[in-house]
Amino acid sequence: MKDLQKGDKKLLNAWAFYDWANSVYTLTIASAVFPIFYEALFSERDHYIDVFGMHLKNSALISFITAIAFLVVSIISPFLSGIADYVGNKKSFMKFFCYMGALSCMGLYWFDLDNIYIGLMFYFFGLLGYWGSLVFYNSYLPDIAFEEQQDKISAKGYSLGYIGSVILLIINLAMIMKPKLFGISGTDGEAAMKAMRYSFVMVGAWWIIFSQYTYYYLPKGRKETGEKLTKSVVFNGFNELKKVWALLQENIPLKRYLGGFFVSSMAVQTVLLVATYFGAQEIQWETKEEGTIGLIISILLIQLIAVAGAVITSRASAKFGNIPTLIFINCIWVVFCVIVYFIYLPIHFYIAATIAGFVMGGIQALSRSTYSKLLPETEDTASFFSFYDVAEKIGIVIGMCVYGIIDQITGSSRSAIVILGIFFVTAIFLLRRIPKKAL
Repeated sequence: MKDLQKGDKKLLNAWAFYDWANSVYTLTIASAVFPIFYEALFSERDHYIDVFGMHLKNSALISFITAIAFLVVSIISPFLSGIADYVGNKKSFMKFFCYMGALSCMGLYWFDLDNIYIGLMFYFFGLLGYWGSLVFYNSYLPDIAFEEQQDKISAKGYSLGYIGSVILLIINLAMIMKPKLFGISGTDGEAAMKAMRYSFVMVGAWWIIFSQYTYYYLPKGRKETGEKLTKSVVFNGFNELKKVWALLQENIPLKRYLGGFFVSSMAVQTVLLVATYFGAQEIQWETKEEGTIGLIISILLIQLIAVAGAVITSRASAKFGNIPTLIFINCIWVVFCVIVYFIYLPIHFYIAATIAGFVMGGIQALSRSTYSKLLPETEDTASFFSFYDVAEKIGIVIGMCVYGIIDQITGSSRSAIVILGIFFVTAIFLLRRIPKKAL
């Protein structure tokens, strides 16, 4: 079809709708159903497996695979952003990563311990596909929306993503709890596991099907660029990051803030990624069904409370200032990491999920806005935010590795969570070193 004009409402809505398509990955695969499925597979093997020539605990294994995947993402993202900025077939690259991620989610249907390497491969490429497609998706925003439209349409995308992912998760939960109503046969346990496998297929199908609306209206990319895929184009993203790094050496407040953000973010993101694994292993659920329902409800609770946390934190920062508010939130995180070590009952886990959701929504929203306020006067804000995103991903790599190592050595997820509290203490120290006049 003929390309729509920049700022066209139909074009903007089509772009935002990709969040509806792909956000099911983050909720069903990364946060809720897959972690429960993964833990259930290992329950009969005492949570250990011989893989890659080592005897690894299952939660440590998935932490290491996640860390490796995010390391690859952090390395290729600058390459991809450089390509996205110059080539005229941006949509093709976005489709490639989208379909790779979606088909990998479908491939998780065959995840089992007898073919662990194939299953881990699907998990790895699912994560890679999701984050890879986002590089090109995000790069479309300035191409299709005027500056005054970008905040609104970006927020709409997040809202659509939340609604879509929750809808599919509720459907998946119904399938898992009442599989026979959906024609899924077997004993209660077998049918529930089948339902989870079907959930992975549904995520992939949902992602592919609903993304077609986005692809129908999005332009291929920049027209008549005249650019070829040269070495300078490929490395443009890295060159931009190097420029930002050089500028940081001259901007002490921003440099110190990024240090604080880096260590706190690695802990926050790690807690979010391992929450379900922790709940499945460490909480004393009376039955498997109660555990499944409880864990999924907890994830939904975190998502819901995070919205309220972001709003309340925004008001607190307006009254007390960004840095003092961030320091206070990090203090709550420190207390949270200590308390989690002592929780055993489902009610304790629900309370912990509520606290985590509140401070998670608050710290994520406020961290990005604080970074934006500390940026120097420049039109090239995209490079600074690219640096921010890469730092966040590298933080996840370190956080997941630390968690996995402690979990493997001690055999306890509790000890690993407590160690993460050290990162928050470090963040508090770094944030306190930011000059008060900086904001």
